[in-house]
Amino acid sequence: MKPREIILRPLITEKTTLMQERENTVCFEVDRRANKIMVGKAVEELFDVRVTGVHIVNRKGKPTMRYGRTVSHRKATRKAYVKLAEGSKTIEFFEGI
Repeated sequence: MKPREIILRPLITEKTTLMQERENTVCFEVDRRANKIMVGKAVEELFDVRVTGVHIVNRKGKPTMRYGRTVSHRKATRKAYVKLAEGSKTIEFFEGI
């Protein structure tokens, strides 16, 4: 798999921005077939940083309700918390805002 296929999008929430400031950790939504090694190499290649650790979390798809009835399910996703090395640069998603 190519790095662009592994890393789907960055997840930017209050929790992840605090983690980026305090712990130098960035969160991404990744492909369900990717493992820790593939995610680490993809982040290093795409953003030109050094990765020290990767944690992966699987999220189940929740049922969507309409008028009290289950209509369908959201898709299951996978997110990866990537810890960057101390000397490496930070990844800026919103530049110049």
